[in-house]
Amino acid sequence: MKKDGNSAFIKFIGTAGARFVVMKQLRSSGGVWMSVGHTNLLIDPGPGALVRCLHSKPKLDPSTLDGILLTHRHLDHSGDVNVMIEAMTEGGFKKKGVLFAPEDALEGDPVVLRYLRGYLSRIEILKANSGYQIGDISFSTARKHQHRVETYGLNFDLSPRPLSFITDTRFFPELPHLYKGEALVIHVARYNPIGEDPIDHLSVADVKTIIEEAKPRLTVLTHFGMTMMKAKPWEVAQRLEQETGRKVIAASDGLKLNLEEV
Repeated sequence: MKKDGNSAFIKFIGTAGARFVVMKQLRSSGGVWMSVGHTNLLIDPGPGALVRCLHSKPKLDPSTLDGILLTHRHLDHSGDVNVMIEAMTEGGFKKKGVLFAPEDALEGDPVVLRYLRGYLSRIEILKANSGYQIGDISFSTARKHQHRVETYGLNFDLSPRPLSFITDTRFFPELPHLYKGEALVIHVARYNPIGEDPIDHLSVADVKTIIEEAKPRLTVLTHFGMTMMKAKPWEVAQRLEQETGRKVIAASDGLKLNLEEV
């Protein structure tokens, strides 16, 4: 997609979360494309991101990307990061683009191949409570999430609407107060809480608490696991809207939200 200096939107390339929905491709797992002004950013390019971008209508051209952002290293968030770096830089012939990622995505058992890193203009390490800028997009992290790997949610300082992403985490009391976007995207993999679940994902009950405390103008549910798929995310969103009195929608693959209209 060509850059439009007047546009500000996000498009859900995929809404799958957790291993079984991703492995069966019951929903796509390509992440979220953000376009603000003259800047394009791809968030969490999971398996199939390249194909889904190219099959999008209108097509999302990876060579127009200015950056890629990994909230964490799990495969449903990073499976296509290497091929998207290659596509963004046109096979490395155009050194360009910024990669934002937590340190553990790059060190030890890295998910970003070392030979591709030289194709990028720079790499910025995500840390807690830090601010970042890429072109017309500025964003910040809050505290580290409670997840099995280093994970960060995102607060985007956008005009006309600040936008926040609560990515994978176990619920903790401070969580609703870390994300103040008027539009709030929440990863909700589980329908019901499961005690001491080692996978550390939010449930619908957690999301209800977040909405009631954060009071966003719009909440968008995404990153659905099997129990959410069985519960029908659009029906879950309707119930949450009735219970909280706040606008709630369930993202679908290919959903485009114009931030000016939120």
